[in-house]
Amino acid sequence: MKIWRQAPNIVQLQVVVWIAVLLLVFFSVLPMEGLLKSVIYAVVTTMSYAITIYGNILLLYPVFYQKRRFVLYGISVALFLTVTGMLKGYAGDILYEYFQLAKPAPVHLLELLEYVPGLILIYVLSFVVRIAIAYFTLKRQTEEILLQKSQAELNLLKSQVQPHFLFNALNSIYYRVYKVDPPAAGLIERLADIMRYFVDESPKDEVPVSTEVAFIENYIALERIRILHGASVNFEKAYNPNLRIPPMLLMTFVENIFKHGIDKSLEQNQVTISLVQQNDHLFFTTRNRKVDPEASDEPGGFGIINLTKRLRMLYGDKFELTIDDEGELFTAFLKIPLS
Repeated sequence: MKIWRQAPNIVQLQVVVWIAVLLLVFFSVLPMEGLLKSVIYAVVTTMSYAITIYGNILLLYPVFYQKRRFVLYGISVALFLTVTGMLKGYAGDILYEYFQLAKPAPVHLLELLEYVPGLILIYVLSFVVRIAIAYFTLKRQTEEILLQKSQAELNLLKSQVQPHFLFNALNSIYYRVYKVDPPAAGLIERLADIMRYFVDESPKDEVPVSTEVAFIENYIALERIRILHGASVNFEKAYNPNLRIPPMLLMTFVENIFKHGIDKSLEQNQVTISLVQQNDHLFFTTRNRKVDPEASDEPGGFGIINLTKRLRMLYGDKFELTIDDEGELFTAFLKIPLS
């Protein structure tokens, strides 16, 4: 019998582990303490273990240690273990007295401090838990990336109905149109390049940044013909031509510009795009005037949401994505590390 139809996630695994710890503590003291007292001891002890572990890996470690505040981290750990240990002892005594399992007695500070040393080992084990959580999280993200890649390849294969036939047909149309209308022929050539990008480049893990930029420029050129008065696009580029990035990573922002940031009735549609490499990072910025500055819809929609998920799978927490929707301008900024 399967408990989960899919592979258990990291939260489910942690729940199972803590249930196992609770039962282990309970049955270890049951022969000596009796049922009710064993239940109280197991619950209080397991909760103190959980507070110690998660208090360190979720609060103290990221707030102090990862920010190189080592002295504050050491002091915080000592105080945290002392308070947690004393609370463990005090909670146990109060519950024993409440259920009449022990006679009321005054609480002594030294007696409560005796519970602190037992949490030191649990504190050390918290680093093992942290490593285990990171491992299973990375493993799950890797599986999701492979699954999405397989699904994307399957969808691409379904959509590739004789691509070479389509390219040859477009080439034939291009040469015929070029004789009577060269600008229109140029647009056909750009359309062929876009289709070739989808077929040949998008399934790859990485593509040259120059290929990605060419794809964006072809897309912009085709979108311009749909705008009555055109659009002024200033595209700043400064990067190493040998640089490689995941395909379709920048397209969401450009697509949003022409979907939500262009007023086809205006004579002046100003768009600014910047792709700049600085040291070990790539910076991509788009800026355009909002068609409806008073609109309250969430900026970006599902495109930005899906892009954020993809960025997390690719870069973890090492990327920066910000959306500025204040005022009359819409600005999107993306910063990614370069391998």
